[in-house]
Amino acid sequence: MEFIVNAQKRERKGTSSSRNIRREGLVPGIIYGANVAEEAISLNKYEIAKNLENDAFYSQVLDISLDGKKQQVVLRDIQRHPAKREILHMDFQRIKADEKINVTIPIKFINEDIAPGVKVDGGIVSHLITELEVVCLPANIPENITIDLAELPIDKSIHLTELKLPDGVELTLLQHGDIESSDMAVVVIHKAKAVVEEEEPTEAPEATEVASDQKNDENNDSDKDKESEE
Repeated sequence: MEFIVNAQKRERKGTSSSRNIRREGLVPGIIYGANVAEEAISLNKYEIAKNLENDAFYSQVLDISLDGKKQQVVLRDIQRHPAKREILHMDFQRIKADEKINVTIPIKFINEDIAPGVKVDGGIVSHLITELEVVCLPANIPENITIDLAELPIDKSIHLTELKLPDGVELTLLQHGDIESSDMAVVVIHKAKAVVEEEEPTEAPEATEVASDQKNDENNDSDKDKESEE
């Protein structure tokens, strides 16, 4: 999917300047990398908000149009307001077609409902990892990493080394060190916890005992009345 981001050069810098830019309906940002000087930019907040609704925007190569020229970049950082739904700042890194880069890719889980561990044994799917960092050339960046659960049984998991990755894409977690210790589980189907309902205490026995005591008292009173009559 192709993303084109329109930007303007920003001469003003600093905290107060960024605050004023946001009041104008713009989002301050920077473009850096590829041995080129850093550029301060401003972006339309409504255009950015719409793009951020698409998960691919976070990991795919973007075209930033600045002064009529396009630069290929990837989104590196977003600073958000802690309380408001407001974007405070965005960082973009320039890329080169012949240089590998590290990007974080979302995981897409499919066929969960027909997995034997779910359909047959009534298990529950647990997503232990939802995104992974990969290293590859910009042209090879996948939109997502798909994991098929169609054959996953109960109490079984899928590990990093079992993932099917596109050509030219490597997991950074498996690039260094001992693969066995780095081979983490990504998803597992485990048994559902049994829900034990506590039995509500019944008051019937107490009621019976009270009724029995009342009858005994009535019988005793009746006997006393008979004795007094005699």
